[in-house]
Amino acid sequence: MNLKALVAVTGKPGLFKLIGQNKGGFVLESLDDQKIKSVVNPATTKLATLEDITVFGSEDELKLTDILERMKTHGEVPHAKSDGKTLRQFFREVAPAHDEERVYASDIKKIINWYHIIKELPLFNEEAQPVDDDAAADGI
Repeated sequence: MNLKALVAVTGKPGLFKLIGQNKGGFVLESLDDQKIKSVVNPATTKLATLEDITVFGSEDELKLTDILERMKTHGEVPHAKSDGKTLRQFFREVAPAHDEERVYASDIKKIINWYHIIKELPLFNEEAQPVDDDAAADGI
């Protein structure tokens, strides 16, 4: 799963693909059918790449990418508008170590909604690019 260019934007529903940067900020494209392009200012808007998002765990934080992988192999994923009890039970199966007191139903709905958005994208089945430690150390 290669989710490097996908971001969540504070205050905006859905997910976006980071396609560039200009002097006004980051250029994003919505992942829906409309493919709306917009520019967001990093000084006033928070962006989080899906690779960097974590979920509260009972001991350690859980990586969103790991949860999405488990959802992918789980098979039947409920709709985000299902009742809270169904969503919580599903989340217990795909993220059994999540902290049930700090992970709210709204968080679970958002993650399931994101899954349904990205599951049809080609990059969902791509392998993540390994990080070259030598290149990272050299600043390349």
